[in-house]
Amino acid sequence: MKHLSFSACYFVLFQLFFQTAFSQTTKQITLEDIFQKKTFTARTIQSLPSMKDGKSYVSTRYNRDGEKYLAKNSYSTGEEIGMLYKETDLIYNGDTLELSAEFSEDERKVLLSADEEPLYRYSVKANYYVFDIASKKITPVSTTGKQLYATFSPDASKIAFVRENNIFIKDLVSGDEKQITSDGKINHIINGRLDWVYEEEFAFERAFFWSPDSKKIAYYKLNETEVPQYSMTVFDKLYPTQYVYKYPKAGEKNSVVSVHFYNLTDNSTTTADIGKNPDQYIPRIKWTASSNTLCILRMNRHQNKLEYLLSDASTGRSKVILTEEDEQYIDIEKERLTFLDNGRQFINVSERDGFNHLYLYDLNGKIIKQLTKGDWEVTEVYGVDEKNGIIYYQSAEVSPLRRDVYSIKLNGTKKTRLSQREGTNDARFSDNFQFYILSHSAKNTPPYLTLNEKGGKLIKVLEDNNSLKKTIREFGYQNAEFFSFKTSGKLNLNGYMIKPANFDPRKKYPVLMYVYGGPGHQEVSDSWSSSARPLWFQMLAQRGYIIACVDNRGTGYRGAAFRQVTYLQLGKHETTDQTEAAEWLSQQSYVDPSRIGIWGWSYGGYLSSLCITKGADIFKMAIAVAPVTTWRFYDTIYTERYLRTPQENPEGYDQNSPINFADLLKGKFLLVHGTGDDNVHFQNSVMFSEALIQANKPFEQAYYPNKAHGITGGNASIHLYGKMTRFIEENL
Repeated sequence: MKHLSFSACYFVLFQLFFQTAFSQTTKQITLEDIFQKKTFTARTIQSLPSMKDGKSYVSTRYNRDGEKYLAKNSYSTGEEIGMLYKETDLIYNGDTLELSAEFSEDERKVLLSADEEPLYRYSVKANYYVFDIASKKITPVSTTGKQLYATFSPDASKIAFVRENNIFIKDLVSGDEKQITSDGKINHIINGRLDWVYEEEFAFERAFFWSPDSKKIAYYKLNETEVPQYSMTVFDKLYPTQYVYKYPKAGEKNSVVSVHFYNLTDNSTTTADIGKNPDQYIPRIKWTASSNTLCILRMNRHQNKLEYLLSDASTGRSKVILTEEDEQYIDIEKERLTFLDNGRQFINVSERDGFNHLYLYDLNGKIIKQLTKGDWEVTEVYGVDEKNGIIYYQSAEVSPLRRDVYSIKLNGTKKTRLSQREGTNDARFSDNFQFYILSHSAKNTPPYLTLNEKGGKLIKVLEDNNSLKKTIREFGYQNAEFFSFKTSGKLNLNGYMIKPANFDPRKKYPVLMYVYGGPGHQEVSDSWSSSARPLWFQMLAQRGYIIACVDNRGTGYRGAAFRQVTYLQLGKHETTDQTEAAEWLSQQSYVDPSRIGIWGWSYGGYLSSLCITKGADIFKMAIAVAPVTTWRFYDTIYTERYLRTPQENPEGYDQNSPINFADLLKGKFLLVHGTGDDNVHFQNSVMFSEALIQANKPFEQAYYPNKAHGITGGNASIHLYGKMTRFIEENL
């Protein structure tokens, strides 16, 4: 029988006393509350898109009988002014289709979907239907197989979609279905959609786009024939099956991408000139105000040179109008390209001065005006009111931890802050920019939604989440506290801390650190999160743990220099910063320095693995969920953006791979992975396990059969968090 030391016995007795006293006045958070009862779900208002008149918006509501319907609401009052359609209108062949606000441009039709089937992490194929609001008629888009990305033409006369890697057009007037590409073949040629790595890393799915006049379609074609295949075993039958797909790992061949124009008038196809180098990326294409001019963004494989091409849809001829270069890399996800209706100018964001800011260009790529400037970042662009010459955007000007909504004139004057509450603010504007719905939250404050006039006047509170505020009080939520500390390199890092209930600064508490820490990411922000993770942190705080989280170097919203310092050596500075954060915590009078643990998921699992090996002296335990354990196993676009290829930078790959430091493991370690992870392959944990075994290091591991990167479905989530809870309680 295992004997407890005096100090351990004291701690157990203290916990029992603490929990008994605490439970007399406060409800205890359980995993069932988090994952099954949804006790802490914040209320929001579904849909809320603006209608074209600029005077009304759409919301999803329920009538007295509990029936769901789509309502039309007045911006000027916030009141419901009509019902567009209800759930019982959407019965087709005995099945009720889901409500949708995916309107055609004329707002007379709505696109509905059913029988959805996920592909990769984001794409979904389904049976799509067109619902005519006036006649209540429902028409299937196609009856010969599920479709992807069904999309109305701007004139609402047609729908384009993808099936079996080819593009089709459905004429809504005649009912005819036309196939406009014919060379699509699984794992070889893709038309109108993306391969795995483009979808995952360039963050979009549909790869075809209607021209403004509905007479052309611009689309991607990807030839992935030479891309190496990855095979995952699916444990679902007597003899397991194999899921095989193309996945280019760092240094391997990518798909060869081309861009094409299909002309509906004469059924011709033209190829855009994107240069002769097949080893490049086309991370975006976008129509200008002209239906004959497409903007194509071209990026080299190193991702440090981005060119803007204007391509003639009739001839395919292209010209470069703008080139941006960076010594490290360009983050394409920051792109917010907006072509003005005047046909002469466009808005975009750029880090050319070290921070992400708004610029106004002419159509030759010349900068007319830098609209925003300062040591802070523009984080979103909501739109441009050309009539009044105003652009609306979100930024972190007040603090990298917070977000506010602003407007500024297109000449760079009259910058106005529209949001006033401290925290994180987001907005959805009416089509004419006369009204906006403002969403506010803070780290310790659930979402608060208001309807406002252009000048900022409050029209109506749409949702205050008072019931959730009452619930979190009943469950004794502990407010997160922001802090910062100075590293050995004299750099301030931001963090937050959740202290245990009935916190006593004279006592010593165990600390569980949470980390993600990947490039451009942010965990330490003044915003509410309804995800399971922060709820679980509250449960652990009730049980006597301090929760701490620090954003290391490489994370986002503090400028390019802060983010790009990890270039060519992912993991090095991040591990140093997390270790120094743990050391700083250990020096606090209320922290037990012998009981500091760390955990993370994905990139956070990678850093947790490094911390328990390379930084093992400070950490008593670690949990790594779905970790990358060597960047040699991860995809080209993400990995090479930060490390270049393994052939060019082998040290950058190997000097911070947990696999190569398994012999340094100290403390308790739990390694978790889903066997069906198509993103961070199970291979990462298998090979790390083998390295730990060969180093004769004790550790625990758990695998979740057929589960993807998020490890969800059935009881997977509650089981995983239960396992992690027990591991923490036993080892911290």
